[in-house]
Amino acid sequence: MTGMTDQAPTRFPGLAGVQRILAVSSCKGGVGKSTTAVNTALALARYGLRVGLLDADVYGPSLPTLLRPEETTLYQSEEGLIQPLDVLNLKVMSFGWIDPEQNRGAAILRGPMVSQVVSQLATRVYWGELDYLVIDFPPGTGDIQLTLTQQLPIDAAIIVTTPQNLSFVDVVKGIQMFDTVKVPTVAVVENMSYFQCGSCGEKQRIFGEGARERLVQQFGFQHTFEIPLDPRLSQMSDEGTPLIASLPEDPISQLYYELAEKVHGEITRLQQENPGIPTLSYNVGQNCEMTYPDGRIIEIPPLDLRYACRCAACVSEYTGEQLLKKEDLDPDVYPTEILPVGQYAASVKWSDDHRSSIYPYDYLEERFVKS
Repeated sequence: MTGMTDQAPTRFPGLAGVQRILAVSSCKGGVGKSTTAVNTALALARYGLRVGLLDADVYGPSLPTLLRPEETTLYQSEEGLIQPLDVLNLKVMSFGWIDPEQNRGAAILRGPMVSQVVSQLATRVYWGELDYLVIDFPPGTGDIQLTLTQQLPIDAAIIVTTPQNLSFVDVVKGIQMFDTVKVPTVAVVENMSYFQCGSCGEKQRIFGEGARERLVQQFGFQHTFEIPLDPRLSQMSDEGTPLIASLPEDPISQLYYELAEKVHGEITRLQQENPGIPTLSYNVGQNCEMTYPDGRIIEIPPLDLRYACRCAACVSEYTGEQLLKKEDLDPDVYPTEILPVGQYAASVKWSDDHRSSIYPYDYLEERFVKS
């Protein structure tokens, strides 16, 4: 892995030495988000990086179950900052260690109070010098999540989901939340993706499939990962020794190493002055233009771009059949608004009131240049 870049100064002294902040998020509970967060943090640490892990869930903190530090007594510095705990070469903190009696009072805290507690938990811990602070977000897209994304200089996000098509809608909400606060989603992890038969090796898609493929098609994500349904993941997590710490050479551990490497590489790319991300634009009466930082321009007629939409109304999500007929379109259709979606796609609203066109840049280049 390459070295870190300098982080901009922060107004929170406890975060002054943190170079990058990575959010791990999901829009619903029970999808394995915390397991992903802890194994990703451990994978980053095994590459020689200095890593901290913050459990930002006040209602149901998971970190005290997933990790078992030998010393759980908390100390404050002279400046009043909390010293994080140390375990498995990570610096860690959770509300579960601040209030170990099953989080007394946490369940009756109202939303604003919880947001304040989470904010203090993130900013009043003295993390020291870290290459990465991984934040295990609470599930959802509400006040707590917005407080964290607005207050902290978060560099990127990983979104965790499950295989069901129903999960697709929830993932889109998460992507939109992070886009609103200019945090790029750099990877999607699909947990419980399949069960691999121990005798024949066949992959059985117990919970269905299709959500990950739709995310790749509609948003152009280059880094998506399928984590299998394996009882060892939950068993070792419950025992306080995550799989990657217990079985570092296991094939599932290798998936987390790959996730950590891809995420680190993507964040490094995005922090460069010229990350190579194109822009899509339209001038009235002319073609749409996809412009690259090196000056290269791909011209796309508006009618052709509208016809290239791959949303569920235009292309069958089950068969891939083209539902939209080009002859049914207004030949003078044009974009009324173009907005970036993450780092890989653009969203276009159209003069014919079609509002759900999302175009991955790679897809546009493949369709209008290489074909």
